[in-house]
Amino acid sequence: MEVATGAGTECGGFPEHYIDLEWADLVGELPRRRYDYVRALEFAQKSHLDLALTPEKVGLQPYVTVEVWERLKSAMRDYRKLKEDHKDTKPSECEIVFLAGWLGHYVADGSQPLHTTIQYNGWTGPNPKGYTTEHRIHALFESTFVSANVKPAEVAPLIAEKPVVLGDVFTDYMAYLRHTNSLVDKTYQLEKTGAFAGAGTPEGKAFAEERLAAGATELRDMIYSAWVKSAEPLPPSKWSD
Repeated sequence: MEVATGAGTECGGFPEHYIDLEWADLVGELPRRRYDYVRALEFAQKSHLDLALTPEKVGLQPYVTVEVWERLKSAMRDYRKLKEDHKDTKPSECEIVFLAGWLGHYVADGSQPLHTTIQYNGWTGPNPKGYTTEHRIHALFESTFVSANVKPAEVAPLIAEKPVVLGDVFTDYMAYLRHTNSLVDKTYQLEKTGAFAGAGTPEGKAFAEERLAAGATELRDMIYSAWVKSAEPLPPSKWSD
């Protein structure tokens, strides 16, 4: 029996950078923790023997992103304590900058519709709308076209002026990913019209700018939320007496 493949194959085996929501949703409501998700995929596999429902194939994008955010919040808490105790904060500051940059990579991945779907790099399966099946749309949109046509100064005005403190970060990030996923079809529609070829079209440029602004806004709000929440007292440890 042929086993279906998805973004895991195209992405070269880096499951932290994507999640194929069409397959991830086969587990039902996504668990909040990485290993609960892994177990849920294993259980779902029993009912979908034609698919490869492993974390490496389906992806881990929201889990690694929230895990890095938790590390960032912890590092910011350490910074606060060092400053309060009048100790050297430079090592802590370096850690915060590193973690913010690491987080930025994953959040940016989450703004790209083709990081949230089995249609990662050329349409597979039934294709009634005649979308491209060539393995080039992914890099064309997120790298070649953006590098040649989009400037930071054009994206900046699209970012809301004031940051927002997020409530439940996992819930918020999943909503962010699902909105991104709702734009998969639009990405392919635009490519079909030549929107990302060369200088592209105004529609293609506006779409790329909107996606970059969405990623920048989400990242800014996550970093700000980590800082605000780092001032909150730690919850009691389950290992405490």
